[in-house]
Amino acid sequence: MTNTVEKITTPFIFNLSVNCYLVKTDQGYLLIDTGLPSGRKGIEQTLETLGVQPDNLRLIVLTHGDIDHCGNAAYFREKFEVPIAMHDDDVGMVERGDMFWNRKDPNSLIRAIFGVLFGLKPADRFKPDLYLEDGSTLAEYGWNAKIIHIPGHSKGSIGILSPTGDLFCGDLLGNLTNPELWSIIDDWPAANTSVEKLKCLAIKTVYPGHGNPFPMAQFTQTHATSIAVPQ
Repeated sequence: MTNTVEKITTPFIFNLSVNCYLVKTDQGYLLIDTGLPSGRKGIEQTLETLGVQPDNLRLIVLTHGDIDHCGNAAYFREKFEVPIAMHDDDVGMVERGDMFWNRKDPNSLIRAIFGVLFGLKPADRFKPDLYLEDGSTLAEYGWNAKIIHIPGHSKGSIGILSPTGDLFCGDLLGNLTNPELWSIIDDWPAANTSVEKLKCLAIKTVYPGHGNPFPMAQFTQTHATSIAVPQ
């Protein structure tokens, strides 16, 4: 069976939106990221319209621990009776509701503002059921996709690479106007290393956390060398 991908997009802040992806396999569905709590009703209705039920949603996979990607994970776990999987380097973010838990120290004002605006409320915090590592596969859940550890945006950021070359990259890469390294980077050397890692893989199409899918070749043609680290 050819796997199908549905992009579910909801508003984030300003003119920025955030994507979840529903992957259909011959054994059911997998949900990649879960959006913000403020977009819960719309995402929930879309999932139900697409046929998602407790008996066919196999797994929720989180690309990283930011609220716009994990904000509905606890709610959907209970509603659809499905486990949550993510990399353990971002686990403290979702357990404590603190997006800066494992990041480099930001400006204290930024941390305070973002903590109020983008902190997980206690009811939405959770402990994952499964921990994914570089090289893990999702074959047990009906999809022979491979986990790629791609730190940079966060320490526990992962990509999910399908056998047909589809990469779900979270917030390492984005595509608001053009494919690019995402503007919010915690560790620039790690991000550049992750990009070089991706260039060595058989990736055809990239599905970013923000913006439209794009050919990996379009990104590599314009980013042949590492991106300079901001001073």
